[in-house]
Amino acid sequence: MTDQKAITATEWLGRVGLRPTRQRVALARLLHGDGQHRHVTAESLFADARAAGESVSLATVYNTLKAFCDAGLLQEVTVDGSKSYFDTNTHDHPHFFWEDENRLSDAPADDLEIARLPQAPEGAEITSVDVVIRLRRSRG
Repeated sequence: MTDQKAITATEWLGRVGLRPTRQRVALARLLHGDGQHRHVTAESLFADARAAGESVSLATVYNTLKAFCDAGLLQEVTVDGSKSYFDTNTHDHPHFFWEDENRLSDAPADDLEIARLPQAPEGAEITSVDVVIRLRRSRG
């Protein structure tokens, strides 16, 4: 997303052809309304929506996040194969996963160097590489 502050939630949805329903606009506003990139789970976005007085169900939040990912507005980052985070920064970049806090944050992409990838199995092609670096606070 370029210059998130310059567009409204409705414009953000319109750029990718998503119909601006009340729930989509409310969730889009929470995701990018301040112009900052965010990493959210469905549960944390649901809590934010409720705190903002929005009447949405958790199922609606899940469905909306999936629609936003399918449209290219969000990137899904899966941790442990079961926990999904949704990132408003859709450019390829690595992440830190803070194990003690169950929190995802961006890692500096300039410091990452992948020299070589394994050959894809026959009949398959590599579509992307996700880098999640797990961190734990030092204990001493």
